[in-house]
Amino acid sequence: MALLRSLPLLAVLALSCSQAPEEPKSKSKVCANVFCGAGRECAVTEKGDPTCLCIEKCKSHKRPVCGSNGKTYLNHCELHRDACLTGSKIQVDYDGHCKEKSSDVTTTNSPVVCYQADRDELRRRVIQWLETKTSPDGWFSKGSNYSEILEKYFKSYDDGDSRLDSSEFLKFLEQNQTAINITTFKDEETNKILRGLCVEALIELSDENADWKLNFNEFVKCLNPDFNPPEKKCALEDETYEDGAETQVQCNRCVCACGNWVCTAMACEGKDMQPEEEMARYVDELRKHQVGDVTLHPSDSIQLLWPK
Repeated sequence: MALLRSLPLLAVLALSCSQAPEEPKSKSKVCANVFCGAGRECAVTEKGDPTCLCIEKCKSHKRPVCGSNGKTYLNHCELHRDACLTGSKIQVDYDGHCKEKSSDVTTTNSPVVCYQADRDELRRRVIQWLETKTSPDGWFSKGSNYSEILEKYFKSYDDGDSRLDSSEFLKFLEQNQTAINITTFKDEETNKILRGLCVEALIELSDENADWKLNFNEFVKCLNPDFNPPEKKCALEDETYEDGAETQVQCNRCVCACGNWVCTAMACEGKDMQPEEEMARYVDELRKHQVGDVTLHPSDSIQLLWPK
């Protein structure tokens, strides 16, 4: 009888054991195949799923580095951890403590660039101007449609090779001063540089064979009101940057504009190399990271603007 009375208790115990929750998987198993970027580490959520969080604490080894933000960090880990915590992009500028920056204002100069907003605004104004040139058929005269207007201007400024280069395209745009004056700088020379850059950006939009000239079909595509220009980003060290982003390469500043890094080209103090040699090294450093939609044409992937 004692044995029979104990059976229900054993059954309850067996049932409770079968319903006991499984032990949570260890962090090492959950995070085994998870890769987190620099400054981040894998952690396990309450549901047992992997997630990447900012590193809680870096190892205390000393290997100082200077960040692109001008701040000295104890080591690479601390730099990337700070970038993660602040949500900013901080790169290693060089090993060692940050040196005191020169008071020379030229070190902070930014290059003149044509941003996508400038390019698109110029294009919008030109299209708006061209549309005013169209006219319907009348009783005594034949009208003109948009394509005919484009053909007329194309033939007017083509030098005979059936392609418009940047100088010919610029002469065409200068027929409407309101359209061409997208931004006003203090000096006219800077305005000319900006106009030239925006003309090149417009040509790049539809230059299918990358010869930096537009045949008539490419010209029509560039100024087609229904064409929606794609947004391009710049790439550097496996990261993509929006139009207008900036980065520092030694003493020079580089700006992302229309998918290309545009840099100043100044000689850095304490360097034995000539400015051209110095910047050639900078260009190689940036170009090797250019991926995806970034154009790799040797003349414009990294544009160099020498300060006056």
